Amino acid sequence: MTDIDVEAVEEIDDAAVPSGVDAPDYVLYGGKGGVGKTTMAAATGLASARDGTSTLIVSTDPAHSLSDTLETDIPGEPTQIREEIPLYAVEIDPEDAFGENPLGVEDSLGPLAELLGDDMADPFGAAMPGTDEAAAMRLLVRYLDDERFDRVVVDTAPTGHTLRLLELPDVMETMVGRLIAFRERMSGVMESVTGMFGDGDEQLEEGMGDLRELSRRIERLRAVLQDPEKTDFRVVMVPEELSVMESERLLTQLEEFGIPVGTIVVNRVMEDLTAVADIEADWFVSPNLDDCEFCQRRWEVQQKALQRSQDVFRGHDVKRVPLFADEVRGETLLRAVAACLE
Repeated sequence: MTDIDVEAVEEIDDAAVPSGVDAPDYVLYGGKGGVGKTTMAAATGLASARDGTSTLIVSTDPAHSLSDTLETDIPGEPTQIREEIPLYAVEIDPEDAFGENPLGVEDSLGPLAELLGDDMADPFGAAMPGTDEAAAMRLLVRYLDDERFDRVVVDTAPTGHTLRLLELPDVMETMVGRLIAFRERMSGVMESVTGMFGDGDEQLEEGMGDLRELSRRIERLRAVLQDPEKTDFRVVMVPEELSVMESERLLTQLEEFGIPVGTIVVNRVMEDLTAVADIEADWFVSPNLDDCEFCQRRWEVQQKALQRSQDVFRGHDVKRVPLFADEVRGETLLRAVAACLE
């Protein structure tokens, strides 16, 4: 096997790297697994914090590759990971975050379970999305009002998990509404039999107060996710037919949820970095489309996929990120990706 001499990337001209990003307060990256969502989220977060914007990068992907991409250990609570810029990061551990209280409802739901029975008191039941989505939703609600952060960048789990996360407000709204309606129907009965239940009505009211607060949180999160002035859900894809098909389905489902998609990111395109970013790239190794038969065939596959993607691209801001010879990890290459997303 012939050794391939690839020059290491030591630094990139600082002037070519964006300082700050033109984006709403909340940026969510979603798409098929393995298309580079974590890379895009990390690059966006770094660029965002470079102009002094306090930025939090959140990973809801159980694979937890954000630590590897940023080359630093990221804990389960928001932590500043760069001393020179206000960049924070957190990786949500589904098992730790879920516990017995997935959406942060207080312990006063315990009396509700005793009075109504476990089946009635559980607002999730069989329809509840996975625990990782529930934990992510609870923490996203918390970060929404966290005054430490001016922008939150979310690296979502693969498409199926993301859609279940977005479905959670509808599931919760329905179940919370049913419980509140049940409480109102029962109020007269409870008043007439207070002696029989002792302080049960007071406990029930406490539990229902938590449910009403949960309902308000859900509505607030829904309003933010559906507001294009506050949220940009960015779909990441690679120029391959399966990824295009997945992106088409995701766009359709996001539209059904009323989630605005402002940007489509096409990752790993076989072209030169200078074609998509205003950056000096003497170190960048481009595919040899003149003499390499493998590169030529892959480029034909990509061109067909890009042609099919025209319906996906229509009405969106399309960003292209080239295929790098090196694995994209560490701040140097992430800066190059950020320049492509500018």
